[in-house]
Order: sequence, then structure tokens, then C-alpha cells
Amino acid sequence: MIESKEYARRRRQLMRMAGADAIVIVAAAPERVRNNDAHYPYRQDSDFHYLTGFPEPEAVLALVPGRSPSETILFCRERDAERERWDGPRAGTEGAVADYGLDDAFPIDDIDDILPGLIEGRSRVYYHFGRDSEFDLKLIGWVNRVRAMTRQGARPPHEFVALSHLLHDLRLYKSRAELRVMRKSAQIAAAAHVRAMRATRPGMNEHEVEAELLHAFRRNGAVPSYEPIVGGGANACVLHYRANNAELRDGDLLLVDAGAEYQCYASDITRTWPVNGRWSAEQRALYEIVLAAQRDAIDEVRPGRSFDAYHQAAVRTITRGLCRLGLLSGSVEKNLREHAYRRFYMHKTGHWLGLDVHDVGDYRVDGEFRELEPGMVVTVEPGLYIAPDTRGVPARFRGIGIRIEDDVVVTDGEPEVLSAGVPKDPDEIEALMAAPA
Repeated sequence: MIESKEYARRRRQLMRMAGADAIVIVAAAPERVRNNDAHYPYRQDSDFHYLTGFPEPEAVLALVPGRSPSETILFCRERDAERERWDGPRAGTEGAVADYGLDDAFPIDDIDDILPGLIEGRSRVYYHFGRDSEFDLKLIGWVNRVRAMTRQGARPPHEFVALSHLLHDLRLYKSRAELRVMRKSAQIAAAAHVRAMRATRPGMNEHEVEAELLHAFRRNGAVPSYEPIVGGGANACVLHYRANNAELRDGDLLLVDAGAEYQCYASDITRTWPVNGRWSAEQRALYEIVLAAQRDAIDEVRPGRSFDAYHQAAVRTITRGLCRLGLLSGSVEKNLREHAYRRFYMHKTGHWLGLDVHDVGDYRVDGEFRELEPGMVVTVEPGLYIAPDTRGVPARFRGIGIRIEDDVVVTDGEPEVLSAGVPKDPDEIEALMAAPA
């Protein structure tokens, strides 16, 4: 659990970065209608959550550096006994201050009357334009109201600045409290993968394995951090496979890419295992290339190394392995220069991880890949995908898709693998699947 004082620290840090003459405005995520009067499960906007921990829709945060007596102001729904009887309890303006540590709170219905006055006199407005067109128009309307009063001495802002330039760099570095939550998220996801491995048998459907994952997530207070990929056989060669509805066949591999979201923080784990619990020679040969590539890549997740360094390590190991198997011809260096591996490995080796699965933060600074620093969290996920119709490849290798993915923290020393609770050694996987339930 992240305490309210940490959210307050984040708000103060953002205000220092924005400057004394700025205002920062962040809106909560809107509710989304699924159909008729049924909504999608509500998930708070990640930036709004990062700054408030406030879980409700219909809310707006205004940070006004130097304003007395209150710099941090939340507009939110008031308590309403009738609506709460239908939809559950609300914090209300009193709860926003008492429970979430805001300086002040006002009813969301009063925002049109109050927010223009907070904007007046500020030189810059930091905001996420383009996320919510309806709120964009409201903000422009509030600013225009201030501009209309310039003859009366009002001072409208003269600049809109993308909030992401400041806020997303803050989010890139995880605090100790954030890492505790992310460890829990990864532990839940790892246990779900172990449960799925134990349950897998030939003749099952992919969605039955997905159900095992979802059961483990929900019983531990988590939800999926993204739509799980459960692809058996050739379906594992489809990078963003979504159907999850095919029969699992004896002799095939099963690729499962599934993460848990716990208290809004994501994990992202992929494992590949044999449906019948035993690797064929070809499956194992390819799997061991991917596993070696992942281990070499994880070893590069260290402070001072380029973000691209662990991808290059994985690429080199994969290329060397493919040459050794005869799936690539010529020297390793020649194949690296020609990017020949892309025929079988066509994606990057990882991404930032945090409140979002593909978390925020620039990968390049001044045109160069940024250096890794302690507190950053990345995924490490090399793979090999040999589609059934791949030409020039022996038939025994076709239709095999493999990916191995872990969540890794950059520390002052050795990388910390958050998702180490699920096996990836091929012998350990066989032993786990052979063990009695």
C-alpha cells in the first residue's frame, strides 16, 4: 500500500518542476460505457493515480504552486446517499482531504466557477491535451473566460505545456513503496503461471488455461494488466494472439503472456511450455537459445548501460544460436550486420514497466538511448517465432513460437528479477508439470 504522504511528495516534486507561475491540471479517467447502461470495469488514469491515489471518476486535480492557503486542490463528487445506494460509497470533498491528503476539495459541479480563477495569473498550463477531447474543450473554455477579462486586469496563461515532459520522467523512477507493490504484482502473476502450467493437458482449450490465470489473479485481489495471450502450437507465432479458443494438441508448445495488475501496478510475464509436459528435441533446442538470450540480456540491465544494450545482447545470442542450428547461414557477424535474425525475432527485447504495462518515459534522450538508472523497471522478453509457412526451414522447426519474459529492476548492483517465482529452466518446467497436483 502506498501511503498518502508519498502522493503528497510526488505532487510537491511536480510543482517544483513546473515552477511558481504554472498550474498543473490532471483529470481522472472517464467511465466507459460497454453497452446500454453497462460500463467497462473502471480503471483510474495512471497519471491521476500517481499524483492522488484517488480511485473515483468525475474528478480533477489542480496543482497551483505557491497558492495560499492551498496548493493542491481536488474537484470530486459530493457524498450522495441515493447514488451511493446504487454505486457504492464515495469519498466526497471531506474524504478527499482527510483520506487522500489534498489541501482542499470542492464539488465537481462547481469547477466551472472555481477553476478559471485558479488559472488566472498563471503563465503556463501543464496538461495532457488529446487524451479526452471533451475535457480539452472544457479547459479551452476556462482559459478563454480568463482571456475575455484581460481589460479588467486578468492575466491569462500564455503557454500550454505537455504535462508528460515533466510527469512521465518522475514515473520512470520507482520508489521503495512502488517496488513493494510491483513485487506483489509479479508474485501474483508468477503464481498464476505456475497454476496454469500444472493444469495444462493435451485436449484442453486455450481458454481453460486462461481461466486458471484469471482465477489466480482475482483470488489475490488483482486483475489482468492486459488481455492474456494463450497461444498453443502455431498460435504462439502470432505476436498479439487474442482468440484464446483453440484446442491444445499433444506435442505442441503453449505460449502464455499474462500479467497481473495489483493496486494499479502491472506485471508482465511470458512463459512457454510443452502441452504434454515434455520437450521435443527441436522445441528444446530453440527454447534454450531464447533462454540463453534472456539470461545474457538480464545481465545487461545495470546502471550506466544503454537501454538498448540488453536488446543487443539478446540479438547476438539468438543469432549465434540460429547459426549453430543451421537456421541462418554464414557467420554470426554477417547475420548481425544484415539483421537476418528479424525473420524469426522481429520485436524489441523489452520496455518500461510500472503503472502501465508499456510504461511511460522516453527511451532516447537527445537522440541517444538513455542510460539505465537504479529504480527503473524493464521487461526482458526475447523470443523466436517460426511460422508454419516459413520457407527454407526444416519442417520439424515450423510452427514453433517461444517467448520468455521477466520483470527486472535496475539496482545499484545485480539486476532484481521480480518474476523469478515461475520456473523457466526446461528441466524445472518438466518436473513441475510431472508433479502430482
